[in-house]
Amino acid sequence: MSTQLFEGKEHASYYQKFRFEPPQEIIDLIFSFVDERLPKPYGFAVDVGCGTGQSTRILSPFFEKVLGTDISEAQIEEAKKAPGSPNVTYSACPAEEVPVGDASVDLLTACAAVHWFNIEKFLKEVDRILKPRGCLAFFSYLPHMEVHYKERSEQMSQVFADVENILAPYQHEKVHHVKTGYKEIFESIPYTDKRRIESVVTKIRMPLSGLLGFIQTFSMFQSYLRSEPEKAKETIKTVEERYLQIMGTSSIETEVELWLRNVLVLASKP
Repeated sequence: MSTQLFEGKEHASYYQKFRFEPPQEIIDLIFSFVDERLPKPYGFAVDVGCGTGQSTRILSPFFEKVLGTDISEAQIEEAKKAPGSPNVTYSACPAEEVPVGDASVDLLTACAAVHWFNIEKFLKEVDRILKPRGCLAFFSYLPHMEVHYKERSEQMSQVFADVENILAPYQHEKVHHVKTGYKEIFESIPYTDKRRIESVVTKIRMPLSGLLGFIQTFSMFQSYLRSEPEKAKETIKTVEERYLQIMGTSSIETEVELWLRNVLVLASKP
């Protein structure tokens, strides 16, 4: 069974507001891989662990139909509320039990999610639903992000590192898959046609308010919030104050740039 840490309605609301779409660099790499293995037009994509649908909706222009699944009813309800295309639908279900037919899926994706699944059972389900030559793409950003603002990037990034240290005791053991760049997950995939790419750096501009919201979507922050609600809220307040002081501004709508290092795992079923 998948690990369930994203169940609350408030958490789902933060996810919808502050999680961002997969970067274009990742999308380009995925479809370069798929284009070499499958003929167009592409029929069906499934995005597993879709959360509030950011990584699902981005697939809609490429496929006749797209299904986003997540074990959290609250996340799926938020996904359904968001503007989207008529060829995108959602279903609340475990990652290991996707409600689609055998050999029916051209592409299966999981964005910042596969590390939460029961890997052995999930990969068996992936093998069941992928078409011959069908592809999978698992990707996630890695820890130790950088925050850039003018010439103060080192100070900005240190604040983020301090937050990660505060949250470290609340980190779930499955996050080790992310820390190791999905190496174990990659090795568990039974297909020979596979690759793992760790060198994808993306840069996302956002207001400081967006960065503060993004931090609050982390599973470890939500665990901190449940355990020590007042301390968690105070931590966010302190982080905001530190950032504003470093930036020399009073507005949390001032833009910063978040630099992410990403891992991407690609594979194709024989």
